Amino acid sequence: MRMFFYILIGLVLAFPAYVRVAPSDPNRWHVAIAAETESNLAGGAVRIITNGPETLTILNKNMLNRPRTKVFAGSIEQGRITYITRTKLMGYPDYTTIEQSGENIKLFARLRFGKSDLGVNAARLEQLKGALE
Repeated sequence: MRMFFYILIGLVLAFPAYVRVAPSDPNRWHVAIAAETESNLAGGAVRIITNGPETLTILNKNMLNRPRTKVFAGSIEQGRITYITRTKLMGYPDYTTIEQSGENIKLFARLRFGKSDLGVNAARLEQLKGALE
């Protein structure tokens, strides 16, 4: 019984450690945004805005000013940038992709671990949209 207890404690401690060091594959997270309409998902959200002359630059600057956020892949020149934003307490990663798509810019924010983000990613995208006004 004691051995089971130690294994359980080990697993409880191992998961948060794994979340912080788990490798991220650009082929999975830095991909084209297929959505054509705005939507809220259980683990993320999609927003589409009209592209202006400096929209991508403004959005990039706003994302880089967010706490615990860094560029994961891409660039303004490539027309697609994916960022990782980590939660404050546990360091769970959320991925936000901003992509120039013709006359629009698509924004897609989603979680990596779990099933629900409690609306955090949709709120992030709404704040990004608000920065353009």
